[in-house]
Amino acid sequence: MPQLGETVTEGTITTWSKAVGDAVQVDDALFEVSTEKVDTEVPSAFVGVLRAILVEEGDTVAVGVPVAVITATADEPIDLGDVAAPPPEVAPPEAPTVDDASPPPVGRPPTSPAPVVGAADAILTPVVRRLLAEHGLDPTAVVGTGRDGRITRADVLAAAAAGAAGGPAPSARMAPAVPLPSRPGDEVIAFGRARAATAGHMRQSLDTAAHALVVVPVDYAAVDPVRRAAGLSFLPFVARAVVDAIREFPHVNASTDGERLVVHRDIDLGIAVDVDHEALVVPMLAGAQDLRLTAIAEGITDLADRARRRRLDPASLEGGTFTLTNVGSFGTVIAAPIIRAPQVAILSTDGVRRAPVAVPVDPASGGDEWAVAVHPVGNLSLSFDHRAIDGAYAAAFLARVRSILEERDWSSEVGS
Repeated sequence: MPQLGETVTEGTITTWSKAVGDAVQVDDALFEVSTEKVDTEVPSAFVGVLRAILVEEGDTVAVGVPVAVITATADEPIDLGDVAAPPPEVAPPEAPTVDDASPPPVGRPPTSPAPVVGAADAILTPVVRRLLAEHGLDPTAVVGTGRDGRITRADVLAAAAAGAAGGPAPSARMAPAVPLPSRPGDEVIAFGRARAATAGHMRQSLDTAAHALVVVPVDYAAVDPVRRAAGLSFLPFVARAVVDAIREFPHVNASTDGERLVVHRDIDLGIAVDVDHEALVVPMLAGAQDLRLTAIAEGITDLADRARRRRLDPASLEGGTFTLTNVGSFGTVIAAPIIRAPQVAILSTDGVRRAPVAVPVDPASGGDEWAVAVHPVGNLSLSFDHRAIDGAYAAAFLARVRSILEERDWSSEVGS
């Protein structure tokens, strides 16, 4: 199991793309893996033949655990007793080793490493045990949504959030106080790994960050002809304006724990991407402060494309200092997005529509004569953590984003 990001400790095999006996080339899709951060294909780093699949679809294993055997040729001897050795901190299985002289059970997983067992036989990974200890939770007080009722990281965070909000933590040993209503013909869908992780993160953010919202209308008359000529959406223009405004208001590009503020030098711009209405991922456009309009547009397009094809580099999901979410394509008027803690702000681009606006007849003269014109207009909504920044600072930042969008000569940036 590869390391899919700095903080990821385990992954779930969702689909094997190759079968035992198949030839494998470098970069061939070998299997799909789901973590709390991303669902992605894992390519082969070797040329050869897939000789054994050690982890079945649906099984969750720690980073570093062998999941398959590839050999250079189809007749090369293999010893599954060696490759199935458990990772550190996991007790070895009490199972006989495979004798080299006997044919190994190729294609069938060996005895799984002994799980870490907690109270009431709850199967706990090291990261789950650590989170339970940090939040002072008993495993029996947490509902496991993973395979065979296993407790996941998202389950612990959800239980901790419920406790922080003053409500009881969900119990795996008793029915909820208010049963989930359903009627004949209803479809009951269990939260998948990605949805459960998103739920835990969003609940945790709402329970810790002091969410506040400011909204400004924007006249996109200066942007529209340039973006049409270049075949672009409004999003890269907003991203470019955000990057420039952050230089003047650096405290929105920060992280906080409620007691300290870390103001980041680099602007690693998170771009929220919907994946088939099933998951939300936020890949990062690193070093956006060094990019101009065209490069930002290309970077956003590339991240969105790879996210929807589930081919994101897991490193692109680590970190991030400020986030953009674009729901405007659905015609939204005002959105109030949830901050991606420990970040302190997230900006939503809402729908752009044609509307009448008042424009000066002679802007150069500074006169008070006005005319009515139809321009593309839309709102920008900024959710911010009031623990870290105040309303005046947030509003001033958002006003600066608006002025850049409305007043810049954007034609000078096309092709740059």
